[in-house]
Amino acid sequence: MKVSIIGGGGLVGSCAAFALQCGRAVRELVLIDANAELASGQALDLQHGSPSVADQVFVGGDYGAIADSDVVCITAGLRRKPDESRLALINRNLELFRSILDQVRGAKLRDDAVVLVVSNPVDILTQVATEQLGLAPGRVIGLGTQLDTIRFCSLLAAELKAPATQVKALILGEHGDSMVPIWSSATVGGLPLEKYPGASSGALQQIFQRARSSGAEMLKLKGGAGFAVGIAIRDVIESVLLDQRRLLPVSTVQNGAYGIRDVALSVPTVVSRHGASQIVEIDLWPKELQGLRASAAALRKTLDQVLSGSSR
Repeated sequence: MKVSIIGGGGLVGSCAAFALQCGRAVRELVLIDANAELASGQALDLQHGSPSVADQVFVGGDYGAIADSDVVCITAGLRRKPDESRLALINRNLELFRSILDQVRGAKLRDDAVVLVVSNPVDILTQVATEQLGLAPGRVIGLGTQLDTIRFCSLLAAELKAPATQVKALILGEHGDSMVPIWSSATVGGLPLEKYPGASSGALQQIFQRARSSGAEMLKLKGGAGFAVGIAIRDVIESVLLDQRRLLPVSTVQNGAYGIRDVALSVPTVVSRHGASQIVEIDLWPKELQGLRASAAALRKTLDQVLSGSSR
């Protein structure tokens, strides 16, 4: 199994590479970066650890190396400034991202390749990639709210003093300010969240607010997220490579789920070797459904404003 990471020299790309190395599902990992020397250095550093992990190949390469990849992961992009929303990034990142997509198209990917978009604002750029790459339906996926979801679960576990792996909760919608916590299906060890000892509505809302602002918190504390986003990327890529059919909150262009069309955002999605192979419309509380549709409307407004002023 081969994965190529565009932006592999940077914090997010290199953390994703390390997470994938530790997961052992990837046989060959190609790191591509505008700083080719940095990408080669990251690849060599990973290679040095391989005798204690698995028989894997790590190389710093160029776009010509991605043609036979099973998954191409795009993490490259300009970093978010403190107090800058992810959506504000679109005005600075769109031209760069389109130039990357042109090179991906030029590499002539395999018909069954999957492209995972991580660059922010991920929902907008997932839609741009879907339109520009022209791959089969489901073959372009955005990381979406998978990172927000695992952040949310980790914070819930810490607050409730529960094992993190037993906390199951979703965040859907935009990977950004309008994201929606799905309290209706949240559980701890199979118990409804509201029934778990120590859970209170006030504390739970504070936890969600912290999850929503975790990206800004990471920027302030350490200059940006790395380890957790690497794990979130691995969650998606391994579900593709191993055909795990995991139900994950990833971003794809919607075609009617929850009454939403023609905008990319996260809903529960079966991720398999075919990419985003099925949307699962779980039951939502009316307020959650309203929030999800409001998130779609916010993204659509931004998308229309940005794309109407850009060359396509």
